[in-house]
Amino acid sequence: MSRRSGILEFAVLGLLREAPMHGYELRKRLNTSLGIFRAFSYGTLYPCLKTLVANGWLIEEPGNAPDDALAAPLSGRRAKIVYRLTAEGKEHFEELLAHTGPDSWEDEHFAARFAFFGQTEREVRMRVLEGRRSRLEERLEKMRASLARTRERLDDYTLELQRHGMESVEREVRWLNELIESERAGRDQRRSSPGSAAQQQNTAGPGDGLPRRGNAETSGPATPPDPSDGTAN
Repeated sequence: MSRRSGILEFAVLGLLREAPMHGYELRKRLNTSLGIFRAFSYGTLYPCLKTLVANGWLIEEPGNAPDDALAAPLSGRRAKIVYRLTAEGKEHFEELLAHTGPDSWEDEHFAARFAFFGQTEREVRMRVLEGRRSRLEERLEKMRASLARTRERLDDYTLELQRHGMESVEREVRWLNELIESERAGRDQRRSSPGSAAQQQNTAGPGDGLPRRGNAETSGPATPPDPSDGTAN
């Protein structure tokens, strides 16, 4: 499985964990909620769905039939297939959520992982955030070293492009620092606050720890800085 197809399967399972959907709804959610999939097509999505069905992680169900069943054959309209997550699919997705290996720190995979942080345990979020920060700090060090070696040979525009890339990485590192500090503050607050063990466990689950900015409670999922904005290796 390629890295790109693995990210797509992860995102599809995550969205279907929220609610069953048909293909058009899935494609729309992937485009609007997960910007990393803006350019992908139905030709990419449906083979992915078929693979997930074959693996037993999804099942296909008939959607709402057309109002006039007799007119359907004439109009060419068919009931849409709805995809539903199975118990095995939910278990597989939870295993993927718990994964914190180096691939979860890469640009596209991290963006997909971050979109489902609301379903991810705090300790896993921390490991992914810290791993992503470490990866970007390594990238930033290489960019600075490269710029120092080639500065004299670059024209003004290329030099400015290099600086722009470095600033983009620095901006994401600052953003990650804020998220990590917020996660730590939430954990420390939970440890110091009185209450039963059950109450503390309830506050340690997914969705806790994201810094609130303005009316964040009513807004959509937070979007990480675009990793393609000058931060490529």
